[in-house]
Amino acid sequence: MPFSTLGLHDRLLRGVRELGFQRPTPIQQDALPPALAGRDVLASAVTGSGKTAAFALPILQRLAERPGGTTRALVLTPTRELAAQIGDHLRAIGRYTRVTTTSVFGGTSLGAQERAFRRGVDVVVATPGRLLDHMRMPYARLQGLEILVIDEADRMLDMGFLPDIRRILERLPPARQTLLYSATLPPPIVALSRTFLRDPAMISVTRPQATATGLRQAAYPVPAGLKSALLAELVRRGEVRSVIAFTRTKHRANRLADFLLRNGIAAGRIHGNRSQAQRTQALSGFKAGSFKVLVATDIAARGIDVHALSHVVSFDVPASPADYVHRVGRTARAAATGDALLFVSPEEETDVRGIESALGQRLPRRTLDGFDYAAASARGLELRPRWQARPPRAVRPRASRTAARGAARGPARHRRRAAAASVGR
Repeated sequence: MPFSTLGLHDRLLRGVRELGFQRPTPIQQDALPPALAGRDVLASAVTGSGKTAAFALPILQRLAERPGGTTRALVLTPTRELAAQIGDHLRAIGRYTRVTTTSVFGGTSLGAQERAFRRGVDVVVATPGRLLDHMRMPYARLQGLEILVIDEADRMLDMGFLPDIRRILERLPPARQTLLYSATLPPPIVALSRTFLRDPAMISVTRPQATATGLRQAAYPVPAGLKSALLAELVRRGEVRSVIAFTRTKHRANRLADFLLRNGIAAGRIHGNRSQAQRTQALSGFKAGSFKVLVATDIAARGIDVHALSHVVSFDVPASPADYVHRVGRTARAAATGDALLFVSPEEETDVRGIESALGQRLPRRTLDGFDYAAASARGLELRPRWQARPPRAVRPRASRTAARGAARGPARHRRRAAAASVGR
């Protein structure tokens, strides 16, 4: 069915058309009718399936009917990047309405966010921690809230936000519509939903560990120390046009990005130790095509929408099958196609079998024709794991160095210390 059959305002339909949306995705088709009717919704769908529009359109439809002056909708989301992206999406769809939106997250000015609250912005998209910072102050009034959205609820649970969410819920008016969207629905999320959802419409358009239908997946067996050389070679050959490479740790992300830069490949990086300005600059540069590789930890695995992203590389095998699904969801979004490559060292085969079991399929193994592992190692193209670091240089005992410096300087107390150290050796 087309969007025009849903009873949306003409101004919203115009915004939808200009974004290139023709027909609702499966999650939108199932979730929009009850959400537009004012019902609570508990929805699960694979990442990249269009969940944002599934809650953005009901918010804009409801708020466009009456003038604002107070915050009437709140969207909670786990990461800064996702909060910024959802805010942009709401503004794009509602560009022909008078609904105002602001994003509230850490690493940016508290003052600008405070002014938005005082003006009575219609929609607040926030991360839980920063929202709680504001809610301690009298200007962050949410008594007029009509719609609450909890997005990426399972990721909220993984990141330890559940206590923060409970504190926020305690301060919101109970008479409201609540929409909970998630890529998966683990038991703790289902249990939480029972405490604040009222007779929700239950929607699940895919099994928990499914991936997008347009996704092509493959695993590349490769020694841990040569993963970086393999990625660099794939980029040089043009096998990948644009790629997000996921690492397990911030340290690994920095080392991989530095390695690529040293070898003439422009790369950006996103992880928790980067400032918000650095993270925003890296994502903007990647979207603009300033560099082909964006190195990221799993902080970027949820909700980041990069148009026409060709590849996702799991440089390190993720800790859980759910993390793998969220990573690869960055490509093949909204019925597009894309490739997901998994670099697998011998030590990671057990984790890969767990992913394959959850997916219900074996990932095909590939090798890169003409890639000379021995030559790559000889050219120094290794990114050694930390446990394979070069051995430290031999160091003389501290006392010997101190004694030698003292003897060279000449004062009597240093000469005595040098003589004593010499006898001690």
